[in-house]
Amino acid sequence: MELRQLEYFVAVAEEANFTRAAARLHVVQSAVSTTIKNLERELGVPLLERTPRRVLLTDAGAALLPRAHAALDATREAADAVAEVRGGLRGTLRLGAITTVGLIDLPVFLGEFHRRHPGVFLRTCAAASGSQGLVDALLERRLDLAFVSGPGPHPTGITLTDLATSVLDLVVPADHPLAKRRTVSITELTGLDFVDFPVGYSNRTVADRAFAAASVPHRVAIEITDLTTGVAYVRNGLGVALLPRVALGKGQDVATLTVDDADLEWRFSLAAPSERTPGAAARAMIAMAHEFIWRG
Repeated sequence: MELRQLEYFVAVAEEANFTRAAARLHVVQSAVSTTIKNLERELGVPLLERTPRRVLLTDAGAALLPRAHAALDATREAADAVAEVRGGLRGTLRLGAITTVGLIDLPVFLGEFHRRHPGVFLRTCAAASGSQGLVDALLERRLDLAFVSGPGPHPTGITLTDLATSVLDLVVPADHPLAKRRTVSITELTGLDFVDFPVGYSNRTVADRAFAAASVPHRVAIEITDLTTGVAYVRNGLGVALLPRVALGKGQDVATLTVDDADLEWRFSLAAPSERTPGAAARAMIAMAHEFIWRG
C-alpha cells in the first residue's frame, strides 16, 4: 500500500466523485481510477461503490478512511519536522476565505505570512456557500484553515481565533421614513422587505437569530453575495438591509441606524478543526493571527 494510493482514495472519498478528485489532485481521471482499482485489488475488497450520480464508501472504505487520514497526517508531520530543521516551512496550506469587508486587510495579512514563510504555497478558495460551507469543508478535511464570520457559539469540532468584531446596522434609503432616526427597535422592522445573504452566510445567520429571538418575521426579498451590491439595492429603494458597520462608508445616499434591542454582533475569525493536529504551516498562521490580535 502506497501513500499515493491513500491520497487518491481520500480525495475520491471526500469529493464523492472521480472527476472532482482528479481535478483536486491535478491528475487525469484515469490515473485516479486505476490507482483506486489497484488499491482495492491489493486489499481484496471494494472500497467504493460507484453510482451514476456519486461515489459512496463501502463498509471497508469507511473503515479505511480515518486510518488513511492518520497515515497522511503522520507523513505531513514528518515532512514538517524535517523542513523546520532545514530552516523553513514547506508544503501547501489550504485556506478558505469570506470577504472581510474592512475588518482586517486579508491580502496584507496573507502577504505578511508569505514573506515570513515563502516556502509555503497558499491555496485560497472563496466561500461559495458562506461561512457554513467553509466550516463544512474544514470538518471534511478539504481545508486546513478558514477565515469565517458568524455570531457564535463555536461550531462543534471547530476552534475559532477571533480577529475582529463589528455590529450589523440597519441600512435604509435616504428618503425612507426611518432615515432621520438614529436608533430603531427590532419590532419596528416587521413587514419590511430585506436585502440579505443566502442561508449559510454569517450575515444572514446573525440577522435570522436576532429576528427569531424577538419573534419578528425576517422577510428577505432579495438575496446577495456581496456587501456592495446590498448597499446598491438599498440605495435604489428595493429594500432595507442589516450590514456590518465597518463596511458602511459615507456618501452612499443611504442612512444607517442602530438596532438598539437586538444582538447583532458579527465576528470575523480564523477557524481550525479541533479534532486533528494542525500542520506546521497552519500553526504558524494561527500564531500570526494571535500576534495580529495582540497588536490590535
